[in-house]
Amino acid sequence: MLQLIEAGEQGLAEASAALADTERTGRHLVASDLVTLHAPLPVPAQIRDFSVFPDHIRQAPSGMARIAARRSGNLAALETIKPLADIPPVYLQQPIYYITNRFSVVGPDADVVWPAYSRIMDFELEFAAVIGRKGRDIAREDALAHVFGYMIYNDFSARDTQNIEMQGMLGPAKGKSFDGGNAMGPWLVTADEIPDPQNLKMSVRVNGEIWAEGSSADMLHGVADMIAYVSRHETIYPGEVFGSGTMGNGCGLEVDRYLAHGDVVTLSVEGLGELSNRVVMADGRAA
Repeated sequence: MLQLIEAGEQGLAEASAALADTERTGRHLVASDLVTLHAPLPVPAQIRDFSVFPDHIRQAPSGMARIAARRSGNLAALETIKPLADIPPVYLQQPIYYITNRFSVVGPDADVVWPAYSRIMDFELEFAAVIGRKGRDIAREDALAHVFGYMIYNDFSARDTQNIEMQGMLGPAKGKSFDGGNAMGPWLVTADEIPDPQNLKMSVRVNGEIWAEGSSADMLHGVADMIAYVSRHETIYPGEVFGSGTMGNGCGLEVDRYLAHGDVVTLSVEGLGELSNRVVMADGRAA
């Protein structure tokens, strides 16, 4: 897939011709139930994950405060914890992001074995843009031309570990970077099929129960803004993944509801399909 992305328009033209030949002749077809889908980009060139949904920005800190209160045994504090009244100005001024582990990627229907150092299992409902063209100092109006396509992204999060390490003021590390922590798929949909990435319906189900619904229209900064900002005096490359950040209420942290051993998380994004993964404790313990 990375080679196809790097091949640019010529590569896509050749792939389209091959597909047309297959549809015409029936050759090279394999039944879908005979294959296992992996992540579209098993080792992306880079993964940058943003935080641009206003409800998530306001509510995630209160979720972290609840975890800290329970860790310290200060249960009385739970009654006083509220979401932020206002969005911190820096989130309004620019798209905030961190860089995560590009080697910890899994695809659809894969089990995510939870790290033994964590007891609080969480998901994050996101979609991702995959960069298709190298560039630097890209103007916002030209930015979407650098997108190869889009896919669903689940940024699994070990919240208790993240709660501790975020006190170091350098962003998440082991709370995010564990094997299987970045689930992507089931498809990488080319950009021509998604004319407006800022108008996609999004939802998440856990064991079939809807936990949250929303839209990418709520993003403070869109995909074009992200690309323009990151590429300021910095070259971006084909195969880089730009995560949209978590939709409001699109994670357990915001609604104070977490996953248990064996839960199946299914993310749905309009035009991109559905991405399902099961979380399991390595020793079968309940979370």
